[in-house]
Amino acid sequence: MTWMLDPNALAALLTLTALEIVLGIDNLIFIAITADKLPKHQQALARNIGLSLALIMRLGLLASIAWIVGLKATVFEFYGKGFSWRDIILIGGGLFLLYKGTVEIHELIEGHEPEEKSVGAIAQTSFAKAIASILLLDIVFSLDSVITAVGMADDIWVMSTAVIIAVIVMLVANGPVSRFVNKHPTVKMLALSFLILIGMVLVADGFGFHVPKGFVYVAIAFSIGVEALNMMARRKGRGH
Repeated sequence: MTWMLDPNALAALLTLTALEIVLGIDNLIFIAITADKLPKHQQALARNIGLSLALIMRLGLLASIAWIVGLKATVFEFYGKGFSWRDIILIGGGLFLLYKGTVEIHELIEGHEPEEKSVGAIAQTSFAKAIASILLLDIVFSLDSVITAVGMADDIWVMSTAVIIAVIVMLVANGPVSRFVNKHPTVKMLALSFLILIGMVLVADGFGFHVPKGFVYVAIAFSIGVEALNMMARRKGRGH
């Protein structure tokens, strides 16, 4: 634990923690939207399970750094482009986000009729599907998070501490973020659009077209700023 006395290690910890929190936003948004499909009494449980799985996966991947490095090795080639397991996971996760975001937007706009099943059966199936969806995307987001951590820090304790702090922040914020996103339809639509954007970035990255994360998060921050102005304008309009 001598790294705690090293100014460079502490600086790396603060920087990496902030970055891990930012990278966790998309994970948090996906969990919030997925959990909202469940009955009220199951939503908090699903969110907590999802974030707990995210923490376990991140720490497990950090403990297998050699395996993580091995994921970048080429598995097969297609038309001269080599694909690694990392590429395959990113492409699969990105396609799933594109599918999930598109389906959710369609349901939000068009609405949908519930299947003719008992309430208990629907709740049970929905909970299982929700956890499975969260688990799948946790794998993708965790891989992205850990690869970032490995690239920014040398000490496993620095990386692990940053990941733990980031997930704790997500656990604290998951309730308020979920309520806010699902309370405002336009914000929920914006969040789903973010998922589609992130899905496209993951697929592009998997095919070797790297999009700097800074550009993505600046675009997201700009969109959030515009939506905040819209919300203030609507609130002011109702006040008159």
